[in-house]
Amino acid sequence: MTMTSGGRAGRGADLVLTAVAGVSWAFLAMAGVAAAGLHLLGADAAGSLGPMTAAVVVLAVGGSVTPSGSVEAFGLTGAGAHTTIDIAPLGVGLVGALLLGWVTARSLRAAGPVVPGLELAARAGAVVVLFLLVLGLLAWAGSSTVTFDGAALGLGGGPGGTGLDIPGLGDIGNIGGGLPDRLAGLADAKASVGFSVRTGPSLLGGLAWVTGVLLVTLAGARRAPLPPALRAAHRTVRPAVSALRTVLLLAVAAGLAAAVVAAAGDDHPRRVLGAALLGAPNGVWLGVPLGLFVPFHGAATGSLLQMLPHPLDDLLRAGTDLPVTVGRLADLESAVWLLPAGCVLLMLTAGVLTAVRTPREDARAGAYAVRCGLWLGAATAVALVLLVAAVRLRADAGLSVLGIDAAGAGLQLTGDLPAAAGLGAAWGLGAGTAGALLACAAGAAGRRAVRHAARAYPDAAYAPGPYNPSPGYRPAREETNPYLQGGAFGAPTQTAKAPPPPRPRREPQRYGWQAPPPPPEGPPPPPRSGR
Repeated sequence: MTMTSGGRAGRGADLVLTAVAGVSWAFLAMAGVAAAGLHLLGADAAGSLGPMTAAVVVLAVGGSVTPSGSVEAFGLTGAGAHTTIDIAPLGVGLVGALLLGWVTARSLRAAGPVVPGLELAARAGAVVVLFLLVLGLLAWAGSSTVTFDGAALGLGGGPGGTGLDIPGLGDIGNIGGGLPDRLAGLADAKASVGFSVRTGPSLLGGLAWVTGVLLVTLAGARRAPLPPALRAAHRTVRPAVSALRTVLLLAVAAGLAAAVVAAAGDDHPRRVLGAALLGAPNGVWLGVPLGLFVPFHGAATGSLLQMLPHPLDDLLRAGTDLPVTVGRLADLESAVWLLPAGCVLLMLTAGVLTAVRTPREDARAGAYAVRCGLWLGAATAVALVLLVAAVRLRADAGLSVLGIDAAGAGLQLTGDLPAAAGLGAAWGLGAGTAGALLACAAGAAGRRAVRHAARAYPDAAYAPGPYNPSPGYRPAREETNPYLQGGAFGAPTQTAKAPPPPRPRREPQRYGWQAPPPPPEGPPPPPRSGR
């Protein structure tokens, strides 16, 4: 085997191992977070934890789950349940995206300052294929039936039973026109709700999810190489995307910290922590567009209103298809005005980070600030559109028992995508410009720019050489180092010899006949003797 074929075989093995490591770690982490969240919510008391975990992971990466149900009493099947859910647990998906992106970006660093486009496409293709293969296995495993016992649900309950108690949700009140009283004598009542993963839509959603994760990773991983045609992104796109990604992750960390504090003073701390593990990014990333004045429309009815935070539940209780804005929420709770203040501070932090990570290259402060603002504006416009699309909520549920309507609930919350794009561009431009001016005033502009972002240095500047010797070089000796000698290489030293006198310049020779040189001046030489 030649060296070339051996190098290609080694590069191919590295490509496959990287894809296996990234995909496996991502799915293991998502499964762990999903199982922990479901267990803290108490969902494993009603059904098998394994299929429910698989279904939650599929939902987290853009999949689709179809529930179905029935209720049996006295051996009679006279009930049906229908439910549609379109809520992605972003806490689960965020963990998988971070691990998959980190492994992918880390594996690219060994390629040097640039990576061939074909190699980059091959690495991404291997990750996508393996990801869809594992997702297909989860779609096959994510089908089960959850059975609720009538006595455990409090359907009969005795004289004090006035509500419906569902594991993971608690008492959701006396709904459905006195259902607990009507079912007080049904001691053997059992409700079973089955769910299955839709393989085709789940694979399409997973393809979109993993492609988006890889694109965001390449756009924000500042130390990962890029193909030669995209090297300008080191100085333009990557500083802005990485800064915006950093502040959004800090916002999620703050939300998790707030959930821990809230759990310490709550009567059911396990449920608070479980909900935070599964859905903390849902709440935080819903607050960011709202704080930047992106309008939403929402509607909620029935027991699903209890899933919404205050004062959003009070606002949607007033009617259907209502506009959800910061002003309308602040009319119900004045503390909501703190949300825009926090979002402005968040964007200003992103502007400062963008300037710190963007090379200045001797540009004037004004031009440099506008350049940072333009790129942060473009990144924020795309980010807000993705956030609004990711935090959408849609859930409709109905349950009828023996012809009696037991529960009817609905929840829908959607944002205005064109408004999100326009407001994101405006906020990013303003925050990037202001943050860059602050960084220039503090002398921090370009301080954290990576070496790939430098425009003036070619790739050979980073190879081992006299100025950047590799660890294998022996120490230099003065008598053999030309940079320590005199002449053209530097100032003369004590051991350096004086340079030789310059040689006389010779006239260029021409082809053809040459005229004889002129006779020398002075007296002619004496005649030579005949000897």
